[in-house]
Amino acid sequence: MKILKKILNNYIYIVFCFLFGLLLSDEFDTSALENCVRFNVEVDRKVYFGGENLYLLFNVEIDEGFHIYSVHPEKSLSPTYVDIIDSVYFSILGIINEPEPLKKFDKNFNQDIYYHKNNIRLVKNLKLSDSLENNKYKVNGIFEYYACDESMCIPRWDDFSFEFQVFDGEKREDFDLEPFPTKYASDIPLTELETEINKGLFSFILFAIGMGFLALLTPCVFPMIPITVSYFTKEGEKEDNNPIFSASLYALGIIVIFTTLGLLLSFTLGASGAGDLAANPWINIFIASLFIYLAFSLFGYYEIQTPSFLRQFSINQENRGGIIGILFMSLTFTLTSFTCTVAFVGALLATASQGAIFWPIIGMLSFSLAFASPFFLLALFPQYLSKLPKSGGWLNSVKVIMGFLEIAAAFKFISNVDLVWNWGIFDRSMVLLIWAIIFILMGLYLLGLIKMPFDSPIKKISFNRIIFCIIFLFVGIYLSTGLFNNKLHGLIESYLPPDKEKIWIEDLDVGYKVSKELNKPIFIDFTGYTCTNCRWMEINIFEEDEVKKIFENFVLVKLYTDGKEKNHKKNRQLEIERFGTAALPYYVILSPDDNVLGTFPGMDTNKDKFIDFLNNSRNKFEY
Repeated sequence: MKILKKILNNYIYIVFCFLFGLLLSDEFDTSALENCVRFNVEVDRKVYFGGENLYLLFNVEIDEGFHIYSVHPEKSLSPTYVDIIDSVYFSILGIINEPEPLKKFDKNFNQDIYYHKNNIRLVKNLKLSDSLENNKYKVNGIFEYYACDESMCIPRWDDFSFEFQVFDGEKREDFDLEPFPTKYASDIPLTELETEINKGLFSFILFAIGMGFLALLTPCVFPMIPITVSYFTKEGEKEDNNPIFSASLYALGIIVIFTTLGLLLSFTLGASGAGDLAANPWINIFIASLFIYLAFSLFGYYEIQTPSFLRQFSINQENRGGIIGILFMSLTFTLTSFTCTVAFVGALLATASQGAIFWPIIGMLSFSLAFASPFFLLALFPQYLSKLPKSGGWLNSVKVIMGFLEIAAAFKFISNVDLVWNWGIFDRSMVLLIWAIIFILMGLYLLGLIKMPFDSPIKKISFNRIIFCIIFLFVGIYLSTGLFNNKLHGLIESYLPPDKEKIWIEDLDVGYKVSKELNKPIFIDFTGYTCTNCRWMEINIFEEDEVKKIFENFVLVKLYTDGKEKNHKKNRQLEIERFGTAALPYYVILSPDDNVLGTFPGMDTNKDKFIDFLNNSRNKFEY
């Protein structure tokens, strides 16, 4: 009775608001609400036998800024409803199955409301009568809903019809599905981002900060650790350097540039603009050249000086462009991190590209604040070390080692250029060979066999030098074993160029064709040539025996989104327009008839979570 009373009160209130809106029709234009919701109706298959289940599919398109209510009476002010007029053909009229609705608190009604927006699929289960004869049937119905925006709602009663064919035959048990199949979920799944936005500002900020800290665990940010340490070690040697100011400027620069550049590119070039910039071969050449330039400065061959035409923009003229240099490092950090955009940032940039401003700005600022905070400490620490007494000898050796690591990192970006421009020079074997040589040179340097300009003569090799020398030589030898088709540690492999695998299809249209022929669902891997997190998943998760066995039940499709070919642009548009994100990696499973069975955003170190995603999606298909 309480539920019934609540529904009645809400219904009366809605009717009152509707009538009040009509009275104020001069002030409120309801024409936009007239066409904001569109739908078509289809049945789940062409032929039925008497007594079988018929699933009536409503593909609903809802314009931006509008919504309809949930189908559940206990969750809705006025539930969305389907009325079948010709009910004589059915023995049971089931309720509607819907995707998980959104939730928000409505001040006008003083309660939580549940609603849908964007594109959704609703499913009504109808059980055919056992007495139906061999014939073709046409059924009429009414789709009842409220079309709403932020200011008002209007009721709609839209007519529809559908046809189905019944043949003589015994009911097929394998088609006797449950009343509420999960197979027909929304074609555009509800994202975590949308969920958190609907929870409110404070919850959204905490979520963004949490995603920023999680992003620090991904391999794509690791190359910036030695770069940051080495650069600010050099900064700390300047007499007039203020460590706290430099570290703060670096962190603030990351936050501002990350947010501004990401949003600017999204507004101008679309959701993938930031990723496209980071994957651009010229940008990768620039980053590689910068790393090599910094490396030889650490070796002691020259001092870094900002060009005179940039130096004039620096606030501190006596610091020889220190401010400009630090901001330059912030830009480099931003470009590097964009090469493997996490799911959260990818969804934010997709939202920004569609015209949203407030939530993307808040999200990017909160995310980058958490993302930059550890690098504030990394920038601060070596500057204080540089000011310690007697720091010259050992600190110079640290700088040289950091220089070698920067050269190694540079070849990661050079290999990105090779992949996009298809040189075929800096493949996995070549990069491994270069890395192995670099680590061996690091070991020889610590033994005093290689001299740099500012090195002091080594009278006695210390115990620490011997230990680190052994470590570097061991790493060099270990890397060289990868030249003989030996798989290395997953983290190392994630930085190497990917190998082309024959089992993967790189054209979605071909994937659909094979999927229908084999009656297998499609596993889509949205990936990128420059995506380190993608390589990590491929090496550490995809290569697991259990995962490889499950993959046998799928048609495997790999779609690159950051190349220059036409199909790469098409792949990128597909990910953004259909799934609302530009994140890499991003995994989707589709049925042969193009229903979304599951999505898995971004990199995740939890193998079991990924396996559950595969199994659940496969079960939906088989079901």
